[in-house]
Amino acid sequence: MTFIQPNSQINLFGLDKHINEMIELHEKENLPTKILFSGQKGLGKSTLSYHFINYVLSQDEEYSYDIKNFKINSDNHSYKTILNRSNPNFFLIDIDANKKFIDINQIRNLIIDLNKSSFNTKPRFILIDNIEYLNANSVNALLKVLEEPSIKVHFILINNNKRILSTLLSRCLNFKISLSNKESFIVANKLLDGNIEKFINKDLLNYYISPGNIYNLINFGNNNDYDLVNTNLENFLESMITNKHYKKDKLVSFIIFDFIELYFNKISFSLSTRIFDKYSYFLKKISDTKRFNLDEETLFTEFKEEILNG
Repeated sequence: MTFIQPNSQINLFGLDKHINEMIELHEKENLPTKILFSGQKGLGKSTLSYHFINYVLSQDEEYSYDIKNFKINSDNHSYKTILNRSNPNFFLIDIDANKKFIDINQIRNLIIDLNKSSFNTKPRFILIDNIEYLNANSVNALLKVLEEPSIKVHFILINNNKRILSTLLSRCLNFKISLSNKESFIVANKLLDGNIEKFINKDLLNYYISPGNIYNLINFGNNNDYDLVNTNLENFLESMITNKHYKKDKLVSFIIFDFIELYFNKISFSLSTRIFDKYSYFLKKISDTKRFNLDEETLFTEFKEEILNG
């Protein structure tokens, strides 16, 4: 299954104003040390972070960032070293593929890294993706790091419009990232190099709107022989759950979670009391499943039997 990998995306689409704002802050030496990018998953928040970081770190390199076209030169040293995780000025924390949370050991490794002497005079960037998956212990450890940051160290945190602790939110300057439906379609077309309506049914597009999510969904469909042009939200959800794709790839679970929420949004205008109660029940169960690392299969099967086939 091929998902967008933000660290290798050399083009930045649709977020010109946001990277220009970041560059202006940097040039005026007003860049905050703790930045939060918040918005729907798939908008390009992580890609934006990598592009800005490359802009800063590659300024004195032979193949520096192309600010006119918002493009990383794949020959520049910073791009190559970030890609192979050897750049001394960049540290990434993200949820591991085989885990449900960002655990405290990842924060401890960050602390060890920050305590090491810098190899150069460039700023150091700490990118923490999917911060909604920080558990209680890792959040507490991170808060201590944020309260006493090292010199020339900038934290960029990525939140996918999920609830996070107020103590963490209050320590960051929050940049809200958004795209209109039209902008999302334009970006998705650029990512796919074509007309997205040739690849996917409008029923799915109407409820899965961020460009990254559209791209990932179409790739998932292609890789698993799904005809996304001739299916709808209900049938697609049922097939994904029946075929248990979530057991093969963690990111499929995120797609199903999102689609369950979006399914209820689709039928919200005609919710009966029974369905409304189920809606509240499943939203809480999704939240609890993510938060407490509960069994996903039970939730998905129950949704299929009680809602889709009920």
